[in-house]
Amino acid sequence: MTLSIPGASTFDGKRIAVVGMGLSGRASIQALHQHTRALLGAWDARAQALETLDSAMLDTCVGIAEPEHLIESVLEWNPDIVIIAPGFRQTGVEWRRLRQAGIPVWSEIELAWHLRACDENGQYAPWLCITGTNGKTTTVTMLETILNSAGLRALAVGNVGTPAVTAVSDTSSEAPNAFAFELSSFQLAATYSMEPTASVVLNVADDHLEWHQNRDEYAAAKASIYERTHRACVFPLNDSIVQAMVDNADVIEGARAIGVSLGVPSIGEVGIVDDIVVDRAFGNRRQSQAQELFTIDDIMHLAPQGYDLPVHIVKDAMTAAALARSIGTSPSAIRDGLRLFRPDAHRIEFVAQRAGVAYIDDSKATNAHAAQASLLVQKPASAIWIAGGLAKGAQFENLVERVSDRLAGVIVIGTDQEPWRAALDNLSVPVVFIDTTSNEPMREAVAHAHSLARPGQTVLLAPACASQDQFTSYADRGNRFAQEVRELVVAGEEE
Repeated sequence: MTLSIPGASTFDGKRIAVVGMGLSGRASIQALHQHTRALLGAWDARAQALETLDSAMLDTCVGIAEPEHLIESVLEWNPDIVIIAPGFRQTGVEWRRLRQAGIPVWSEIELAWHLRACDENGQYAPWLCITGTNGKTTTVTMLETILNSAGLRALAVGNVGTPAVTAVSDTSSEAPNAFAFELSSFQLAATYSMEPTASVVLNVADDHLEWHQNRDEYAAAKASIYERTHRACVFPLNDSIVQAMVDNADVIEGARAIGVSLGVPSIGEVGIVDDIVVDRAFGNRRQSQAQELFTIDDIMHLAPQGYDLPVHIVKDAMTAAALARSIGTSPSAIRDGLRLFRPDAHRIEFVAQRAGVAYIDDSKATNAHAAQASLLVQKPASAIWIAGGLAKGAQFENLVERVSDRLAGVIVIGTDQEPWRAALDNLSVPVVFIDTTSNEPMREAVAHAHSLARPGQTVLLAPACASQDQFTSYADRGNRFAQEVRELVVAGEEE
């Protein structure tokens, strides 16, 4: 099978500025250089980020730390298009100046759409696109496993794994033939042409408000994933916010709204009957009968050690199944894929137990919605909660109110502690704030948690915040937590 990139020629002679030399920026330059005859320029606030670039690919390469000067340098180069990294906020001077100048601002995802490969019959690999405040990575990796179980060469891309533009422009004989996209609001805010085969917004709660102009802009970015969808706009039933996004979307004629429900499904829905997940949305006989997709027992291995299967895991599996069904995936492949699926690290992951106290790593809970899901799994008055980090403009009063009955104590890490002081001010359980200048914040947090915890309780790292103030990533934060817990366990064995 021969693959080509019809959209590549539209970039010939265009001046393309790539701003931000992270993973997506470097991948954008490489793909443009490999597949087009565009004139390329690279900019970054860190000069060292540019040092390893191949200068032969570039017309110009500029490192300027000061944002105003950096964007002026970009504008002086007179680009036709700017590919901007997610690290540049929509509220920042870079976006503002580019808009004032009338220059199109693209995400790497928008570029990927224009550089996607097709076969000799003009067929493109389907894009199954997922966004939401919480559950994106679990759902997209479940979907990848399901599609591979169906015999496809499927790949999870976007906010995970291989950069999208690299994967979709692959013209080799081993190129993927289906894509599961995890898309953030940052990426969607600068994506305008994408036409998903199927799409879903899992949920929407306040997050990244420091990046967008306001919560309406954040929600609008999420909602845009439904625009131009071809087959299925999947949504959680009884979520009026997401359902309104589907109702208002301008889709390709023939696209259908597909609801996901924890109850008995109606026509056009995926739901549950007697612990069996069934499809009344895609089967040929959906008018009169439901088709079994998988059972709850098929995903029981995803329950954290010592806990019931969380409801949000069930919803994620059902959503992945619905997306897979939109391109004709068989029920047997869905069942087999979910049986094979194993979650990523740092998502409600059991670390150890000492003196009757369980230690759970949910460092991937980087927003309030995710932390809430993790805390509500706990028994009343049982959780010593380690929270905090970069708040990203969020407030936590509503979160604390919703989970307060689960708490036996709170430890706050991170440098952005003021939102937590306001939210925890009236809490009746012990609250400890780790000094923002601490060289070992996680060590101190685990030590305080250990002193507060009693047998039968759980020390839960579910920060509701980003990690990059004191750690390099949520994975680094989770690893440091696990390291401190294991040292604590070893110390207990030596006592």
